[in-house]
Amino acid sequence: MDTPSSGDQHGQHPAPPSFARGELRDPRLAAALRTLELTVKRKLDGILHGEHLGLIPGPGSEPGDARPYEPGDDVRQMDWSVTARTTHPHVRQTVADRELESWIVLDLSASLDFGTAGSEKRDLAVAASAAVTYLTGGGANRIGALVSNGATTTRIPARSGLHHRQVLLRRIATTPRAPSGTRGSLDSVIDSLRRPPRRRGLAVIISDFLGPIDWERSLRAVSHRHDLLAIEVIDPRDLSLPDVGHVVLQDPESGETREIVTSRRIRRDFALAAEQQRAAVETALRRCGCPRLTLRTDSDWIADIVRFVAARRYQFSAPAAGAARRPPGGSL
Repeated sequence: MDTPSSGDQHGQHPAPPSFARGELRDPRLAAALRTLELTVKRKLDGILHGEHLGLIPGPGSEPGDARPYEPGDDVRQMDWSVTARTTHPHVRQTVADRELESWIVLDLSASLDFGTAGSEKRDLAVAASAAVTYLTGGGANRIGALVSNGATTTRIPARSGLHHRQVLLRRIATTPRAPSGTRGSLDSVIDSLRRPPRRRGLAVIISDFLGPIDWERSLRAVSHRHDLLAIEVIDPRDLSLPDVGHVVLQDPESGETREIVTSRRIRRDFALAAEQQRAAVETALRRCGCPRLTLRTDSDWIADIVRFVAARRYQFSAPAAGAARRPPGGSL
């Protein structure tokens, strides 16, 4: 799993390295982080390029030139002063900030210490953090993180520079696992992003989004000041149960165990409940104006990121078809 070339031999990207060691000076941990850095930079850098490198191509926030309104443009970008002066509707183009401040809100509660495919969800969450860090933290951009394992929350101040990015990822990768029976609160971690108030930037929420959806109000409040991205990390067993007969299931955040028989009815009810949970999460994120990128432990996470960015770029560039417009390249 730690071999960087194992996936390339079969034409696929390597799985995220395992970060189960938890010691900052462990040379294997350093090697795993280096492998992850090279994977992100070699596979994604150059693919996700634009006027400003990032995971969310979009309009940005710095004011740019005004141009005539076209069907499909966001009416919230109307430039009323130019419209009044020319008597024709105009919109104000925006470009990406040159000094972006990004924050990672990382949920490493007990439900992520689990995986039945290529990696644990925790490993995939660290890989997602690395993608965000290296794709938005270049130049003078600053990046910080709020990391919660359910028992404690670690705040890593937003700074710039390669050394800071490497230190940030090491601290994320060595976050201790929460004691058994500890239930995390995604709502409180998201809410802490507002205190103290920060300059407008990008907030990336990384979680499996299991449990109660009590975080919508906090996320909506954050959306008033920041552009959002939700990265959902899931395992196939989060969605369905295999037909294995008797099995003991444990809720990692409450410690409660239960023995069941994976009958057809149980498997159907479990799949239905999982589908309803994900639909409710998607609805809540949509109401907050937060796009969702889903990464699976049984899928190619690099390809999933590329597909997500390509879809977002197409969404933003579609209204410009047939018109001479500068393509969006911002990460906001």
